[in-house]
Amino acid sequence: MSDQIFKKMPISLEAEMGVLGSVLIDPAKFADITSIITSEDFYSEENKNIFQAMQSLFLQSKTIDHVTLMDELIHQGTFDQESSKTYIRTILDSVAVSSNIVDYAKIVADKSILRKLINAASEISGISYEAKDEVETILDAAEQKIYNIADGNAPKNFEHIKDILVSTYDDLKKLNNDKDAGIGVPTGFSDLDRLIVGLGKMDLVIIGARPGMGKTALAMNIATNVAKNTKKAVCTFTLEMSNEQVVTRILSSEALVDSYKLRSGTLDADDWKELAHAASRLNDCEMYFDDTTNITITSMKSKLRRMKNLGLVVVDYLGLMQGEKNTDNRALEVADISRNLKKMAKEFEVPVIACAQLNRESASKDRRPALHDLRESGGIEQDADIVMFVHRKEDFDAESGDNPNQAEIIVAKNRHGAPGVVKMNFLGKYTKFTSCEQKSSEE
Repeated sequence: MSDQIFKKMPISLEAEMGVLGSVLIDPAKFADITSIITSEDFYSEENKNIFQAMQSLFLQSKTIDHVTLMDELIHQGTFDQESSKTYIRTILDSVAVSSNIVDYAKIVADKSILRKLINAASEISGISYEAKDEVETILDAAEQKIYNIADGNAPKNFEHIKDILVSTYDDLKKLNNDKDAGIGVPTGFSDLDRLIVGLGKMDLVIIGARPGMGKTALAMNIATNVAKNTKKAVCTFTLEMSNEQVVTRILSSEALVDSYKLRSGTLDADDWKELAHAASRLNDCEMYFDDTTNITITSMKSKLRRMKNLGLVVVDYLGLMQGEKNTDNRALEVADISRNLKKMAKEFEVPVIACAQLNRESASKDRRPALHDLRESGGIEQDADIVMFVHRKEDFDAESGDNPNQAEIIVAKNRHGAPGVVKMNFLGKYTKFTSCEQKSSEE
């Protein structure tokens, strides 16, 4: 143990000075490293201050050279004229060419990660010795610290606006070159996407409905569309049905084969042909299912951390989840679950869709559901970014002229825009939703 105390922290002052010297030689190279390192990755306080001064000049579209840099350092009060002149000369003497700047930046980033790992290990050791929480909670916290570092989300201090502005500039440039870059993950339903502008990468989306209205069908349709269109991993926690039951419904939707035929085993040759085509398409999708009952957020996160290229998480449904703390108050437990689902969306930077049941009072004939109809609604309504309800007329009147397959997706809460109603088709025997503008074989 004593040998570890006196070990030197992983640093490379040569690489840090190599980065700064390369920028002084060729200022245009600064843009090449903004996505690799930030000022917080520098170990030397002097080098950190100089990098921040370079950021400031970059954001002001000023040329970065020894004169402007010296002036900025004096203006910021981190160096005086003599010390800035001397240190800048030392930096320039430390590097001959700028072509290796990306390699230097990667060394600086790697050393920073190693220091973060050392700090995380120290913190994990501390909470393990104290043992104030349940072992599962301590294990999750330890796993979380390592995951955050591996995923580039390590805890940090206040972030200076210079660092944020540089990353914002990069985002604006990407958006300027690709107008679709600012749109969230498409649901695959054009009318719905126009209203909610896709699923935000850290959104908690609640799909609520009375039993039998199609909330699971809508969630699975969206999950399948995202998996097919983005080629990213879509993870579904199916607390109400088995994995086989859910996949059977997805097959029915994709193949347009009556779900009753699938359950009863009365398939003809054409059905088998369509199922084979659908299975082939789905086989290429990164879709994963977990039907563990009474699962907690801690267990979910532990499983999701092992997924690569995660794009969407679906929970069906919220009411069957188990809270982290034992309590007799179900409303408080559900509020804690919804809050942690929102945290999970933010942590993994992906949309999380959770299905939710409505109160019994919402079952009044043809009454459109509203936010207050969510069962134990207070916490869910507060934490969700988007709340949408599935509403269909169960008693169809042929004389009304309405489409018997028509459903309304009521977006009651939309943090990114206005609420609204989207009309869609619901093909019940296929458990499939389609946009009204789409033409299905059923129509």
